[in-house]
Amino acid sequence: MKNYSFISLVSGLLFGVGMVVSGMVDSSKVTAFLDVFGDWKIDLAFVMGGALFVFTPMYHFVIKPRQKPLDQSTFCLSNKKTIDWKLILGASLFGLGWGIVGICPGPALASISILNIDLLGFIVAMIIGMVIVQKFQHKIV
Repeated sequence: MKNYSFISLVSGLLFGVGMVVSGMVDSSKVTAFLDVFGDWKIDLAFVMGGALFVFTPMYHFVIKPRQKPLDQSTFCLSNKKTIDWKLILGASLFGLGWGIVGICPGPALASISILNIDLLGFIVAMIIGMVIVQKFQHKIV
């Protein structure tokens, strides 16, 4: 196993463990966090703040100075500089789904590790939706 594959594996494991330990895979906890005008539970803000606290120095001292990623010849960055209707629609649908269900792709996949069968339908529907959009995206103007 190459070094960058090992780093990716460890990073993914840390991400998944962090999702489970922090409660980000608990949809009721997420919807309580999103319920700002109701019985708001702010604890997930500390999870996000903690992530930024760790990521920010790593970005500035490890990621940003690099000319290329460890396993690629160049960074794969979008050159789009405009906000279009696809971005707005996609972000709106993502936010709507997250707000209604209280789960998004990362935590949904991390929930597999704790055998959360309740989210299996969500994961299957998410994958089907991704495949449909990928297949028909060129037809969407």
